[in-house]
Amino acid sequence: MKLLPVSYADRLRSHIDATVAFALQEDLDDIGDVTAELIPAEQMATARIQVKENAVFCGRPWVEAVFAQLDRSVSIDWRHEDGDNVRADTTICVLQGPARSLLTGERTAINFIQTLSGTATVARQYADAAAPQGLIVLDTRKTIPGLRLAQKYAVYAGGCENHRLGLYDTYLIKENHIAAAGSITRAIEKARELRTTQLIIVEVESYEEFREALTAGADRIMLDELPEPDLARVHADTTEIPLESSGSFDLERLQDARSRYVSVGALTKHVRAIDFSMRLEQRD
Repeated sequence: MKLLPVSYADRLRSHIDATVAFALQEDLDDIGDVTAELIPAEQMATARIQVKENAVFCGRPWVEAVFAQLDRSVSIDWRHEDGDNVRADTTICVLQGPARSLLTGERTAINFIQTLSGTATVARQYADAAAPQGLIVLDTRKTIPGLRLAQKYAVYAGGCENHRLGLYDTYLIKENHIAAAGSITRAIEKARELRTTQLIIVEVESYEEFREALTAGADRIMLDELPEPDLARVHADTTEIPLESSGSFDLERLQDARSRYVSVGALTKHVRAIDFSMRLEQRD
């Protein structure tokens, strides 16, 4: 597994086991792979997983979990690691084991890597575009239900970074929270009262809100589609507080960001699956 921030490496391992188990149950139900039963149980085979287009590969731990849960006698010879740039027709790995097990796990394994490689590929495009300006591109919670940690791992493998993992690990005080709490100041005060160690991010929509969040002691301020005059005033202020740009940022608009961080929902929301295939090479 690619080196991850300590904050959720252990959580991800449990997530992989659980999502793979669910995916296999979805495919096999309580009956199993009826088509694979057409093949003699003792028949062994070798298979290759190949990528059919240029991409950033991601999903190795999920493939390993699929075959570990199906049949631990399957061996996998990896030719690439998560985060590698791979070209079309590249072999990602070679598998050996019972033909039934290889065929049963094929689609589940590829379903994971096609989605995660798609996410990592988009993340690499954004990371490369952001590098000249020194921007840090963050993902959001706009993820596939049930695969949030998986997609956030793929974002990290692609070279971008993670925003909060969920509602539990960071305060993100937005317009509706401010309205319900009464003000930015009251919301921040309550957050400090409840938890002293959680990061507090405040989304602001005007220069006046920015000043209030700054004065109230936010840890990071998210600038959400501020009008240009207000944005100019924000950046004219001399402050050490990290700023985050949010809104309709895409590859073309990244150059317009003047903050340290840019959060981009498209990293996980506008993902196209990468084309992979598995082919059996021989029969023993």
